[in-house]
Amino acid sequence: MGTVGAEKSVGADVARVDGVAKVTGAARYAYEHPVRDALYLWPVQSTIAAGRVRVVDASSALAKPDVVAVLDSSSVPKLHPVEDPGLAVLQSEDVGYRGQIVAAVAARTLEAAREAAAAVRVVYDEVAHHVLLRPDDPAIYAPDTVNGGFAGTTERGDVDAALATAAAAVDVTYTTPPEHASPIEPHSTIAVWEGDTLTMYEATQGPWVAATTLAGLFGISVDNVHVVADHVGGGFGSKAVLRPPSVLAALAARAVGRPIKLAMTRQQMFPLVSYRTPTIQRIRLGADPDGRLVAVEHDSLQQSSRIREYCEQTVTATRVMYATSNLRTVHRLARLDMPTPSWMRAPGEAPGMFALESAMDELANVLGMDPVELRIINDAEVEPESRLAFSSRHLVACLREGARRFGWEGRDPTPGVRRDGPWLIGTGVASSHHPVHIRPSTASARANPDGTFLVRLAAVDIGTGSRTALTQVAADALLTTPERVTVELGRSVLPSAPLAGGSMGTASWGWAVTKACETLLGELDQRSGAIPSAGVEVAADTTEDVAQQKPLARHTFGAQFCQVRVGIETGQVLVDRLLGVFAAGQIVNARTARSQFLGSMVMGISMALHEGLEVDPRYGDFANRDLAGYHIAANADIRNLEAYWIEEHDEQNPMGVKGIGELGIVGTAAAVANAVHHATGIRVRTLPITLERVRRLPHDRSASTAPPGITIRA
Repeated sequence: MGTVGAEKSVGADVARVDGVAKVTGAARYAYEHPVRDALYLWPVQSTIAAGRVRVVDASSALAKPDVVAVLDSSSVPKLHPVEDPGLAVLQSEDVGYRGQIVAAVAARTLEAAREAAAAVRVVYDEVAHHVLLRPDDPAIYAPDTVNGGFAGTTERGDVDAALATAAAAVDVTYTTPPEHASPIEPHSTIAVWEGDTLTMYEATQGPWVAATTLAGLFGISVDNVHVVADHVGGGFGSKAVLRPPSVLAALAARAVGRPIKLAMTRQQMFPLVSYRTPTIQRIRLGADPDGRLVAVEHDSLQQSSRIREYCEQTVTATRVMYATSNLRTVHRLARLDMPTPSWMRAPGEAPGMFALESAMDELANVLGMDPVELRIINDAEVEPESRLAFSSRHLVACLREGARRFGWEGRDPTPGVRRDGPWLIGTGVASSHHPVHIRPSTASARANPDGTFLVRLAAVDIGTGSRTALTQVAADALLTTPERVTVELGRSVLPSAPLAGGSMGTASWGWAVTKACETLLGELDQRSGAIPSAGVEVAADTTEDVAQQKPLARHTFGAQFCQVRVGIETGQVLVDRLLGVFAAGQIVNARTARSQFLGSMVMGISMALHEGLEVDPRYGDFANRDLAGYHIAANADIRNLEAYWIEEHDEQNPMGVKGIGELGIVGTAAAVANAVHHATGIRVRTLPITLERVRRLPHDRSASTAPPGITIRA
């Protein structure tokens, strides 16, 4: 039995339980599992953006040494339809985007597979393609629903009338580029068939979700699919669901009757494993003379593929953030001959809050008001769109605590006047937000005769520390210490669990773990602590618990404060200091939570200053599809980062946990952009904030007030 009075583990600074395995190389990732008689697979990707495959000529490839098979739509098993038609790999000759898989080579060596793939000759019937997101596209439409099941368009009050009579207003447009997740571990798979049983060693954020999708595709029982993801080297949404390369590996293994190994190159990943949609966002804000918002409108145009409708929930944060009686939010979509965008690092919230929080800064400038105070006086007592009460909301506390720690008081609001040698210095602020998601989960817990415990569920640790956090949660529920608890996860054969995404992992899995462990303690009490040699095991399912949650608005909030320096001659932007304060319920592990916040803030800096895919309209391809051309923040870009959190008690689940994985990304880009404006007087409304976009500052500071198509009224 547990030890009554054991010191609480949740909230403590606990080292990762798998830390030693990772730093010594003992932790095994997807591509590192040993399998016998495996072949290596190399995809052949489309060189057109729209059309059909007429001929796949494999003769030259098959003549090369060590080549076993060349696969195309005529030689692979037929798949069953699933929700995502993009997973119908090699099921037709249609080409929906450049880089789509049109064939594949299986060979005894990786080098042979790659060489042979280059020798496959594909003839196409090409048609004209459309790959650029443009606001004048006549086929733009407003979808009924967007990612997450949210309404595409909402409206309350009379926005136009309120804006027409507002004492101060801004009407501004912001653009964000396509972005790529770029996890450190490429998407990798080993597929092994034994009869009708499929084992996938898979770099995935959701072993159970991947297994159910594969079962549907191949028309077999989910019990016959074993997905193994013991360790995963990051995902950021790109590994949340099954992607075409994984399906290709399973197809190839089925077709050739041997295990298949497939590891994507960095270049192959850009079209095949999802990206963040670009956005063109128009925001109109109206305020009374005291700065209280009388109207808010947020319209976002983004793209999807012709294969599948995916619309990111870019404006949903605006429905949550600030109190107003008149609110309109609209998503609009253009379907292009491009890969389908998907989840990436706070989908929706990250680009949407860049626009909203930049516009709030612009409104503060028009009003001559402190941007922190503008946000505070517009804090919402209930969720503006739904009118639901918040389970907890401490945005104001984050703003005030952040301002105190940052030294915001006494800030001179005048832009472009602080110099440090060849640099201009500026500071900015932005709010952070992320919704709280909790999904049903199952878990089992077993007491062993030696006094140890085993907790099992099909959760996954993608590098965030969830294996450690769940060990702490289980230890507290069992009234014992983490050293006596082992958490087994990362395999679909374990009790079913939702994926690691939407910042919902610990809250969802931890609820099931807590319930299983508490049930186990009850069972042991009934047995008076007697444990047979086989142990005592119980299972728990939170489906009914989650369904019975009270109807409350559940969100996390934060505030980011930034100081930048901008080179007067060069336009180079450096982030000197970034400080975040967050309210995200119970923090399970102080060490890994700080790591999560700091890591996501780095991603926010990367979004603000570096990341952006360039689409080549001639070929319909991403021109900079490698890490030489697609820049991400490196060590030299990161200076002084600080992450803090406030105590927040929320009874939405037994642990009071909300989720932290993506909160630190949201708002960072706006805080950087607002600081750049404060430093230079230049308002950059297009990400990333490159030196080319800033270098006009020595001679053109008027660009911050009235660029073409933008109205600012006071």
